Amino acid sequence: MKRNEPTTEAPDNLLEIIADESGLAIIITGESGSVSKSNNNSICEHLYSSEEFAPRCAAFCGRAFQMATEAGESVAYRCHAGLDCLAVPLRTEKPLVAIVGRIFTKGENFEKATERAFEGDWQAFPQEEFFENVLINSSSKALETAAKRLEVLGDEVLENRSEPSAVADRFDEKSKSINEQRAKNDELNKLIEQFHQNPPPVVVESVTKKMSDESDEIAVWRSLFGSLFSLSYGEACRSIIKFLSKRYSLGSMAWLERKENRFESLFATGTLDGQQFKINIPANDKLLFEALESELSLELRERAHQGETGKPQTISLFPISVGGEVQSALVVADEITEDALKRRISRFCKTVASELEILRLREEVERRTRFSNAVERFNASLRNIDTEDFWANLMRVSAELMQAERSSLLVFDEKNNSLTVKAAVGATADRIRNKSEKIGERVARLVLQNGKPVVVVDTRAVGLQPAPSDWKYKTNSFISYPFNVGDRRVGVLNITDKADGLAYGEADLELLNAIAPQVAVLIDRAGLKSKAGEFEQLSVTDALTGLLNRRYLEERLAEEIKRSNRYGYPMSFMMIDVDNFKSYNDTFGHAEGDKALKIVADCFRETLRSADIAARYGGEEFSILLPQTTINEAETIAERLREHIEAVEFPNRQITVSIGIAGCCLELNSTHELIVAADNALYEAKRKGRNNVQVYEKIKDEGDTGKK
Repeated sequence: MKRNEPTTEAPDNLLEIIADESGLAIIITGESGSVSKSNNNSICEHLYSSEEFAPRCAAFCGRAFQMATEAGESVAYRCHAGLDCLAVPLRTEKPLVAIVGRIFTKGENFEKATERAFEGDWQAFPQEEFFENVLINSSSKALETAAKRLEVLGDEVLENRSEPSAVADRFDEKSKSINEQRAKNDELNKLIEQFHQNPPPVVVESVTKKMSDESDEIAVWRSLFGSLFSLSYGEACRSIIKFLSKRYSLGSMAWLERKENRFESLFATGTLDGQQFKINIPANDKLLFEALESELSLELRERAHQGETGKPQTISLFPISVGGEVQSALVVADEITEDALKRRISRFCKTVASELEILRLREEVERRTRFSNAVERFNASLRNIDTEDFWANLMRVSAELMQAERSSLLVFDEKNNSLTVKAAVGATADRIRNKSEKIGERVARLVLQNGKPVVVVDTRAVGLQPAPSDWKYKTNSFISYPFNVGDRRVGVLNITDKADGLAYGEADLELLNAIAPQVAVLIDRAGLKSKAGEFEQLSVTDALTGLLNRRYLEERLAEEIKRSNRYGYPMSFMMIDVDNFKSYNDTFGHAEGDKALKIVADCFRETLRSADIAARYGGEEFSILLPQTTINEAETIAERLREHIEAVEFPNRQITVSIGIAGCCLELNSTHELIVAADNALYEAKRKGRNNVQVYEKIKDEGDTGKK
């Protein structure tokens, strides 16, 4: 039954009843193929109908009959799509096997499936139809329970529904065989006890009516589910609250999202509207899962504050779980006196969970794509930023990335312990740049001292002193972000007035976290160039080539290794040696040799990115630090650099270089280890004839890490 096709009909046979009650797909298959299907997973429907993926399905569900009959017992397996199944041999006249499940029992498997559908090898399938009946259950208990029921009922699972009395007779006939299964099936035991205590016709009529009522209810729910897929995650959550409010006459509700160890209100209605409340999550989520198992709510009472009169508010919390993780919850502040209504709301939350998770993961995939594209555009913009208008260009690129109509970049002066406005964009840019009194005292200085960014959704809610009224800010949301190089504070970026009028949030902060290392290095380098005093500049600069010297390089390398270890950023390091340089000096003299080294240094400047750090390591050796760069990217850059130097015309004879590369990892996570590894790769490049690039990780895998 497809979730976006409402129906008022009760299930036609016991197979459909079991599938509907358990929320599982059940496929009866024989030696020649499928006999009957109930509640099949829509993902399976599309994959099995595809020429490309049908052979992969056949390797799993296609072999279920053979696996179960050969084993003589139930066989569990997980298919190529990440779905869990149980192949169950049935007690039938003809050999039959039931495939039970086709569900996601782990959140990560469901997340992989959505990624494949949105940006992977399943993109060709229509998304709405592909996900219209996705089955998710964090426990394998449901599979085992359904399997035991099918084993006992045998041929009856394929019979059409009869009159209540006839159904009762069949159940009565099966009582003896069911009794034999009591030790293995508690759920069936309870059903049998009901038959013993009451006349069978009455029981069956009440059970049939109950199933019909539940079927009607599920049909109404599914009409809602069909409309959710065209909405965003937030819009879907709001639509759900409106539906529940109208369907069950509930006035005060809130939608909560999980933030680490607590729930925070996303939006609310009725008496909860406008309340910003947080609920701490019980240790190990134990109480949440107890509520899920019992299909009742978790009752929470508002904490009473000293001096307050009146009865504390009590709310009912319904967890929403996918793949064993509770990501969100529904709160109802109206008093619910009937357990039957609590169970309906709880079952609704269970049923809608998969739809919501699809929407959430779809937005997450789209967000990651936008994030990746934004960082790539930002890095591309930085390549040509090292100009006379450095500060203005850096400010412009950063503001565009963050969609900020107003922003300012403040640089910290260690000598004077002050912040200086280097650039600003927006309506008040001139006023900020020309401000004579101390700048940044309200927020930026505190942010810089603490070394942690501040994201403010609404200045009024945090009691922050407002900016002057004539500045006419469009929004009350802003981010103040500190830039550090190691333990040194270098500056603060302030952004506000988001172009779409919305508040800044965690996604914007994540974007800033991604670009912060490059921006910090650029600010640091720009500050280094502009420092007063020639001695300070010379102390970290090589006099001959104008590149940074070994001392500065090793300090920066240590800082980048710490950053890489802390945040998991990739980082690569190169050691470069000019080939046969001694003979060049001996033949043409040291003055000519110095000219050649200057040309090599110029090639670095022309080829490398702004955030890369090139240094003269000593003599004819150079080194390059590549922040946030993978080994593969570093190898591409190294080849481009080698080819550029090989193509340049030198005064006396052709010059080439050999390059060794190593990447920061668990094995190489100190300055010494990284330099030695890159040096060993450089030695290997020399040994293999010079004028080539070697990567430490590759020669190590080959068992050939020659030492210099």
